[in-house]
Amino acid sequence: MQKNNSRIILASSSVYRKELLSRLQINFETAIPDINESQFESESPSQLVQRLSKEKAQAISSLYPDAIIIGSDQVAAFDNKILGKPGNFENAVTQLKMISGKSIIFHTGLTVIDGSSNKTQTDEVKIKVEFKSLSDETIHNYLKKEPAFNCAGSFKSEGLGIALTNKISEDDPTALIGLPLIRLTQMLENINFNIV
Repeated sequence: MQKNNSRIILASSSVYRKELLSRLQINFETAIPDINESQFESESPSQLVQRLSKEKAQAISSLYPDAIIIGSDQVAAFDNKILGKPGNFENAVTQLKMISGKSIIFHTGLTVIDGSSNKTQTDEVKIKVEFKSLSDETIHNYLKKEPAFNCAGSFKSEGLGIALTNKISEDDPTALIGLPLIRLTQMLENINFNIV
């Protein structure tokens, strides 16, 4: 049975995720989940993003039990340790110096809950970003032009930050911005919601 008239809710306050989901040209609403996003002790980045994407979707699903809920969460990890959002210029400089000439992995968790069938799908998409060797001058110039203080890893791949990278290895370019649309489309098709 087709579900293309189902109510869809994106469990997120992110303007980036909202913009990405709108690319699929479907009607959706947004709702902000109220969950604790702290990492558990000994929880890997993969486990964290999958758990949080699910908890976000579940929090909104309890408010809209018949809707299709989309939850997503993302972290950047260096040496399997999570890089937080820098918050200010000094922290961003420190992060970029640390990852200069190295690679970080972006882990994006995705959950789709279909309230009408009570089916939950959770997955993760990983993206490897290899950085150029960055001089202090390059780092300072970048952050003056694009103060990416609210971005994990201190750079925006969809903006000027792309100039800091050597290579991005991924199966879904939208995952890097925070919502893997290829995987999401597959999950929606699994519950008979067809995008096209």
